Amino acid sequence: MYSKLQYISQGSTAKEQLENIQSTLDAGCKWVQLRFKNADEKEFSSVAEQVKNICKNYNAVFIVNDNVELAKKIDADGVHLGLQDMSVLQARTILRENKIIGGTANTLTDVLTRIDERCDYIGLGPFRFTSTKTNLSPVLGLHGYKDIMTEVLKNKIHIPIYAIGGILIEDVAPLINTGVYGIAVSGTITNHSNKKGLLQTFNMLLHEKINNC
Repeated sequence: MYSKLQYISQGSTAKEQLENIQSTLDAGCKWVQLRFKNADEKEFSSVAEQVKNICKNYNAVFIVNDNVELAKKIDADGVHLGLQDMSVLQARTILRENKIIGGTANTLTDVLTRIDERCDYIGLGPFRFTSTKTNLSPVLGLHGYKDIMTEVLKNKIHIPIYAIGGILIEDVAPLINTGVYGIAVSGTITNHSNKKGLLQTFNMLLHEKINNC
């Protein structure tokens, strides 16, 4: 079973990336996606190798953002693909069947496409505006999630769908009640002074709401 909480890394330098990931794992995180957009290939590869080893020590899942070849080279647990990246089908031919392949979606059509591609999980968003990403897709808001998840559930589609994009503690309960499986968080975790307390609260809300549905 996948973790209901994913951390998407932040940091403009290798040092910042590693420090942010280390502190988040120390706080109890069990799923890290390395997102290091401004790094060159050599630096990205070096950081990815280090993060893989750190995650292994914490028994945490390690996902590489976008770069399928790098994920294969360092034997990461999987890769996450954006809407403009390599298709899931192509990635599957490069990675072994046991590797996790996640994909971004912004609309119901995107969700259905990802399912047809045999995606393992979907990051659906953004929930609200976030400065983490440039070229941001249209913001969904709570109503957008309700509309999409209503169709997903009506069609008996069973795939872990994560809400992503500027999510705060107070957003967790209403988002989980739309039917999403979990949440992916970046800045809220990175910038928090008490990551352990924050993660405990996130996980309590995620599991509490699921159990009560």
